[in-house]
Amino acid sequence: MMVSIFLVFIMHLGFASLESGLTRSKNTINILFKNVMVVSIGLLTYTFIGFNMMYPGAEFAGGFFGFSGFGLQIPENGLTSAYNIGYTYWTDFLFQAMFAATAATIVSGAVAERIKLNSFLIFSVFYIGLVYPVTGMWKWGGGFLDTLGFYDFAGSTLVHSVGGWAALMAVIMLGPRIGKYNGSSRAIEGHNIPLAVLGVFLLWFGWFGFNGGSVLSADPGTVSLVLVTTSLAAAAGALSSFFTSYAIFKSYDITMVLNGILAGLVGITAGADLMSVTDAILIGLIAGVLIVLAVIALDKLKLDDPVGAVAVHLIIGIWGTLAVGIFGAKAGWSQFGHQLIGVLAVGLFCITTSFIILIIIKKTIGLRVSEEEEIEGLDIHEHGMNAYPDFRTNEH
Repeated sequence: MMVSIFLVFIMHLGFASLESGLTRSKNTINILFKNVMVVSIGLLTYTFIGFNMMYPGAEFAGGFFGFSGFGLQIPENGLTSAYNIGYTYWTDFLFQAMFAATAATIVSGAVAERIKLNSFLIFSVFYIGLVYPVTGMWKWGGGFLDTLGFYDFAGSTLVHSVGGWAALMAVIMLGPRIGKYNGSSRAIEGHNIPLAVLGVFLLWFGWFGFNGGSVLSADPGTVSLVLVTTSLAAAAGALSSFFTSYAIFKSYDITMVLNGILAGLVGITAGADLMSVTDAILIGLIAGVLIVLAVIALDKLKLDDPVGAVAVHLIIGIWGTLAVGIFGAKAGWSQFGHQLIGVLAVGLFCITTSFIILIIIKKTIGLRVSEEEEIEGLDIHEHGMNAYPDFRTNEH
């Protein structure tokens, strides 16, 4: 479990690398700053309130909300009867805290290059501190979705879609970057594709902890199965996104393949412990096709998402969740219904809460930077420095 924590922690470096690589150099420091702060905010808010909202105790079983007090409730010797031998309260807290920060990190990429830094940080405090723990409690904390029979092994819905719904709302409320849709859609290329590739490989590496650690034990049979299904889905997503994007665009688009890998990973996350080798490959293959179509569809709707976060984490998060009712050990119409209810319940809650948080921020301090700041870059305006001072350009 502790090794898995380290692996999930590395995923934040993966997100930072991917997001900065797929955006313009004039916004690099801003992206990195947000990623650093999200981890810090996530750990502290989860300590103060989030953990005890997400895991409030048996008395709240089957409910919509629970809370067992502020701060960490220190058990004797760091152990409780609910955990396996050697699986301590502290281990459980830190593993779950690493997941919490991921939800806001997903939003960071979608709103890149145009959101005010303070506005994003304030949003992160409330979304990580209050929204994420409530939806997590519904399943992982023994809430009503758990009682219903909804299944989400490692978070296709409870982590990825929770972040994805907020990302969608933020993209809609912010609007596209300047110059993105002048008559037709214009590709705004990222400044460092090698960095983006590094980020995806770090995320794939970290997913061994994200999914493997979610077994919540060192059981060799289940852990090894999860690692195999996770890897196969990622590989299948890469291949199908490659063939799909080539069939449509007649080009070898590395960014589509990178998103295909992430799509395979997000798609398998809900049912990684339930799937056979064939199931995992099929889920990944379908995820890889869906991600290309989702990116195209969002572009046609003029929803500007610089890194494809909405497509990867929301659209494929939904797919992975529903796939539990189609493939694997729990497949069946009844389970599919439970999965659909979970998707809709979490979606409705996240859309509503993220809209409320964002609209309050918009009406008070504002969401979007000025046109001058956006054109000249957030690094120089919000941070007073350049990521690459020896290679300054007047990119617009």
